[in-house]
Amino acid sequence: MADKLRVLVVGLGHMGMSHAQAYDRVDGYELAGLCARSIASRSDLPPEWDRIPRFSDYREALAAVAPDVVAVCTWPNTHAEYAIAAFEAGAHVFLEKPIAQTVEEAELVVAAAKQAGRKLLVGLSPPHSPMWIKLEEKAKSLGKPLVMRMNLNQQSIGPAWNWHKDLMHSASPIVDCGVHYVDFMCAITGSRPVRVHAMGARLSDEIAPDMYNYGQLQVIFDDGSVGWYEAGWGPMMSQTAFIVKDIIGPKGSVSVLAPDIVEPTLAGATAATSSEIHTHSKIRPLRLHHAEVGPGNSLVHSDEDIEITERLDHTQLCERKQTYLLNAIRHDTDMSDHMRRAVDSIRIVLAADESIRSKRVVELPA
Repeated sequence: MADKLRVLVVGLGHMGMSHAQAYDRVDGYELAGLCARSIASRSDLPPEWDRIPRFSDYREALAAVAPDVVAVCTWPNTHAEYAIAAFEAGAHVFLEKPIAQTVEEAELVVAAAKQAGRKLLVGLSPPHSPMWIKLEEKAKSLGKPLVMRMNLNQQSIGPAWNWHKDLMHSASPIVDCGVHYVDFMCAITGSRPVRVHAMGARLSDEIAPDMYNYGQLQVIFDDGSVGWYEAGWGPMMSQTAFIVKDIIGPKGSVSVLAPDIVEPTLAGATAATSSEIHTHSKIRPLRLHHAEVGPGNSLVHSDEDIEITERLDHTQLCERKQTYLLNAIRHDTDMSDHMRRAVDSIRIVLAADESIRSKRVVELPA
């Protein structure tokens, strides 16, 4: 293996640019190709990337570059196809979430990775964030069953609303964002999801008649744990309590402290805090609450505020993911559990999507 792994990045939107920049900074990688359908008209790429070959066609790029790693950062409707093609070409794959648009496609992606003997890392953020890692540690100390309350609502306006409308051609908010959160639920329960119920609402005439831009799911696990997740996109969304991360168990609870107070969106504004991607990954302190009571049912212990000393921003989180992939390739890390959870997460959010459209509870297979 060469000292530096040669990387082809396909898709240069918000996340594609972030990951391309991470590959450019992390020692051990070399940007070897950039691919996007509109790349010929792009004027926003860094001048130091002028030497890097550019392509508008993925298959052409894959054949010409012969990369060690392909980063698939395109719309979700191409994820499975592009990842499988990369494995067949002998490359390792970083795949932006969600892993695919159907459970069957997700399983084909995993099978292709195993068949090729290559690593697959899906871009789920919690396993790489110091805050989420500490949250998982404390959540596992609360006993069972767990109650998990989480959301990510985005008051998307200006360019963010255009971007979200485009994304809704491939995935609803509850599918696209939800995989992060239900993956975390699977991690802290260590249990199998068995039942999903969800509801949704179409709050805009600017989206397809069969699409909804607000959704809420409830998932039940076989250990009795229950999870709630809510996601909405659009200029109508509230920024009050737009990011909730709250875990409750018999022994107490642990929560991510609320974001800073959000100022009212000004008339004519084209950006809102809740749709700013750096806000989503911002590291915040946790609050651990103990349920033990003494005389008169008074609490025995005071709440503990836990500061997270390692404060990664969105850019650094992307670097952390790519460093993890680099180490997995070099040390032949077993990615089986990660791939299983990536499939489970898409299974849950797609069951939620089915529940919204069919107006019924969806039972998950054993």
